[in-house]
Amino acid sequence: MKKLLLLFALMTAATFCSAQRLPGNVVPDHYSLKFAPDFSSSTFQGDETIDVRVLSATDAIVLNALELEIKSATVTVAGKELTASVTADAENETVTLHVPSQLTVGSATIHIGYTGRLNDKLRGLYRSEANNRRYAVSQFEAVDARVAFPSFDEPSYKATFDITTVVDQGDTAISNGRIVSDEPGPAGKHTIKFSTTPKMSSYLVALTVGDWKCISGEQDGIALRICSVPGKEQQGAFALEATKAILHFYNQYFGIKYPYGKLDQIAAPDFEAGAMENTAAIVYRESALLLDPAKASVNDQKEISSVIAHEMAHQWFGDLVTMKWWNDIWLNEGFATWMESKPVAAWKPEWQISQDDVLGSSSALNTDSTQNTRPIRQQAETRNEINALFDGIAYGKTAAVLRMLEGYIGPEVFRKGVNSYLEAHKYGNATAEDFWGAMAKASGRPIDKLMPTFVTQPGAAYIALTDKCENNETVGTITQQRFYSSPKLMQSTSDQLWQVPVCSNEIGGAGTASCELLTQKQQSFKLKGCGHGVMGNSKGSGYYRYSFDPAEYQSPNFKMEELPEEDQVSLVGNEGALLAAGVHHIQDFMAMTEKFRGVPTYGAVSELADHLTFADRHLVSDQDREQFRSWVRSVFKPTLEKVGTVSSKSDTPGQRNTRATLVELLGNVGEDPDAIALAKQTVNAYMQDPASVDTTLVDASFPVAAAHGDASLYDIFLAKTKQASSPQDYYRYVHALRDFRDPVLLKRTLEWTLGPEVRNQDLRGLVGVLSNPAGQQLTWDFIRQRWSDIQNKAGQSIVGAQLAYYAIGVFCDAEHAKEAQSFIDQHRVQGLDRIARQQMERVGQCIDLRQREEPNLARFLQKSGNGSGQH
Repeated sequence: MKKLLLLFALMTAATFCSAQRLPGNVVPDHYSLKFAPDFSSSTFQGDETIDVRVLSATDAIVLNALELEIKSATVTVAGKELTASVTADAENETVTLHVPSQLTVGSATIHIGYTGRLNDKLRGLYRSEANNRRYAVSQFEAVDARVAFPSFDEPSYKATFDITTVVDQGDTAISNGRIVSDEPGPAGKHTIKFSTTPKMSSYLVALTVGDWKCISGEQDGIALRICSVPGKEQQGAFALEATKAILHFYNQYFGIKYPYGKLDQIAAPDFEAGAMENTAAIVYRESALLLDPAKASVNDQKEISSVIAHEMAHQWFGDLVTMKWWNDIWLNEGFATWMESKPVAAWKPEWQISQDDVLGSSSALNTDSTQNTRPIRQQAETRNEINALFDGIAYGKTAAVLRMLEGYIGPEVFRKGVNSYLEAHKYGNATAEDFWGAMAKASGRPIDKLMPTFVTQPGAAYIALTDKCENNETVGTITQQRFYSSPKLMQSTSDQLWQVPVCSNEIGGAGTASCELLTQKQQSFKLKGCGHGVMGNSKGSGYYRYSFDPAEYQSPNFKMEELPEEDQVSLVGNEGALLAAGVHHIQDFMAMTEKFRGVPTYGAVSELADHLTFADRHLVSDQDREQFRSWVRSVFKPTLEKVGTVSSKSDTPGQRNTRATLVELLGNVGEDPDAIALAKQTVNAYMQDPASVDTTLVDASFPVAAAHGDASLYDIFLAKTKQASSPQDYYRYVHALRDFRDPVLLKRTLEWTLGPEVRNQDLRGLVGVLSNPAGQQLTWDFIRQRWSDIQNKAGQSIVGAQLAYYAIGVFCDAEHAKEAQSFIDQHRVQGLDRIARQQMERVGQCIDLRQREEPNLARFLQKSGNGSGQH
């Protein structure tokens, strides 16, 4: 399952937070499911037969079920049908079928008739609407198959499925199997039956009903379809092209060819996550699958390609081989996140995906640098605890660790281990030990000792290198400790120890990186050549923070543009982390930034823009703001001049992205009149003729134009949200409504977000306004005053609380910290306590950073001729 943002790291969930594992004395082999949705009443009729094996004698069978009304239940054993009485346990999300006589060990058949609701909570089998038409869409991960049919709703209970649905004339249905029959009746409807699925977990069952329109293709003998609501099907052409390239790559990479015969990908009008990897029937939100080439930026294309690659990787890692329990969800999500880069990079090398990989690793390290982080593998039992595992640790950290492991043992050896693991456990379940055992066997290295140090303990290592020159070699020591984004915690002692492949190289050296497996608190190392300093994480491939001598930034011999681009990206993220940890100071970060003057590496420029936007909001005093803006212009205008302000067909994707990032940085942080004028001109041209301007520049121009726009522009943007013809077009206007600076306009955005025109899936827009300094207090008051409305919009689920908890992380002052803690105390949700603590920790870290570094920044600006010095 692909998440859009860390903000939405949890799936929609019911208000129940307790759970109980099934007893395990009865296991399913096969389900026959029949669904008959009724859009007029938002209900569905269900009829179910489950072939099971009774492993120990019992007079009761426990199944998962929630929000279903059981009409009848029987159990047949040895030809004898027993009527079952049913007891529901809503707290544990189960029903128990009690039979009048003991069931002996052996085969049995369960038959259940029931009804359910097509809910509006974006989970289970729910309703969606578009163009005055209604749709039924399934979303069962993690624990919501039980909302659609009584089931053994745990990942280890794999079974085969026969699915049938009765739908209205004019509608069709898509599921995991192919359509094997489509017969008229009952009255006014028709009945569609699908082929039997392979063995799979209940959370991977899919059913979508509606007037879907599809475009088709084929790759390597596999039938492919991209489906959407009518009128948007041609916007799936890019996704179809990407799917062909990705599928061919995976068929070459994995030892097992795509095993499901067909692959349908469906863009649903309403969908909470980015996408869901149901076996052979992947469901997406529209913006993650559909694209109008005339209105899509480079980043739009990269995002859609990466999401498709992520979900398709799951067809092997997650669907074919599934974790035994949710504590190993990282085996699914982390692998898919790591894998998604490979086919995209092979298909579009000009996108320079390796820079995005380094950015992803740095982001994961930021998440992992708090005291309240969690280990990759963490036990979870309740609904909320399970859903809380779908976070930046499961996705980003795991992907970064796998990337490091691949670099350590080599790509082909890593691939051999992956294929061995898949072959051994196909159509079954596996654990973490199974995975790293396969890697150890394939590589002949102690991966089964290395991986647990990253998987079973929280946090990440800080690798400090000290070196000297001896006989034309760099020799020195490597030490490790846990890294924290806190000076106080960095001074604390810890017995945590990682087995870290540390790959380093001489700065500017021509030789390859030297890799040492660090297994102790301190070890020695040696590099050929000396005198140029050491880059402690070659090409950002390692999952750790590392020391770097800030004196290098003062050396005229240190030339940023001579470093590999991945090293540039890594250096920016690492320097920002060292600043937060108190290892370095703001003047070190600013000196490093000045080394990027005229260097157009898009990943580095993007990372710098994020850090400088943060500094502008939290570290720059009011009296120094104009001087800070002047400094930003002095550093980055030369880079914009180098890439040019006028787009050309010969521009690389990197140049287009760099130009766009610089225009937004210079416009909204540097307040550069030229950048602001360019942004306004670009937006006006786009609204007149989208094909006349570079859509990548358009993405960056909208927030600048909005920030410097008035009520008339706001009204135009709001009206355009109703006229948008593609997801990219729609969200450009929607997101821009969060970027105006007039509080009156931002209040309109907040009210609009809670209104009927905005889909429930887009509730996160509230946080966008909170991140706008001009709207922070306004939005915070709004969230507290309208909390019940927000909860209703979120379907009375944990998403509302989750949204507020993550929003709290934008604060950076003691008064708001106090208010935020009070809000958490009043609206505490079981399963989200760690997230709440983590966000409050971030607020405290920001307050501490501001107190430490605001005076240092003022002195830096004064020394550079850009500051007031009034501190």
